[in-house]
Amino acid sequence: MSSKKNKFPSPLHLSPQPVLKIEKSERTRTEIINSALDFIWVYPFRDMTVNKLMVSTSAGRSAFYRYFKDLHDLMESLLDMLKDEVYAVTGPWFEGAGDPIVLLNESLAGLVNVCYELGPILRAANDAAATDERYEKVWKKFIEQFDDAITNRIQADQEQGLIIDFDARPVAEALNRLDVLTLLDAFGKHPRKQSEPVYEALAQVWISTLYGSDWLGKRSSNLVRT
Repeated sequence: MSSKKNKFPSPLHLSPQPVLKIEKSERTRTEIINSALDFIWVYPFRDMTVNKLMVSTSAGRSAFYRYFKDLHDLMESLLDMLKDEVYAVTGPWFEGAGDPIVLLNESLAGLVNVCYELGPILRAANDAAATDERYEKVWKKFIEQFDDAITNRIQADQEQGLIIDFDARPVAEALNRLDVLTLLDAFGKHPRKQSEPVYEALAQVWISTLYGSDWLGKRSSNLVRT
């Protein structure tokens, strides 16, 4: 089957892993993922079919099942890609030392930038969870992993006296779900909203909730995390 270009290519394309000789299997898998990225950039997950994806690759329909069990398995791979990107940019607040306001601002800005670029994955992943019980558990685990990380960070900052004492878990869950819903609404479909107001809104809520209103609108503080 000849390769056909999608009319609306996504800017999210992957490249095969750099090795001395790229195996055909690696190229084909990458083509399938890129076709899926093209598709969800324009269309909702509910309209995705294997036939629609494979027509934009150089392989036949049956090749899809050499790499993925079904469309939800493919979505799991895309969700892993999103998770890796989010963890990479939010590392400063989760793991860094120094001024927590600086670290939080840096992490929220990174989160917004990633979701501005990968928002269609977030939307498709959320939609896919409503159509498959196994994938719903994958999506729930994805959300809960960030609940855990946020809870642990809040508790650690509480121990250092940087955040007042309260039950960290429900606050972490509320902040995390606020992020998901806000980012889905802003960047999950076209036209995307401007990223700066989204970042400012999230920063206001996170900073005031965790570190107090004294630091609202500030890029730094006199707080020190060790």
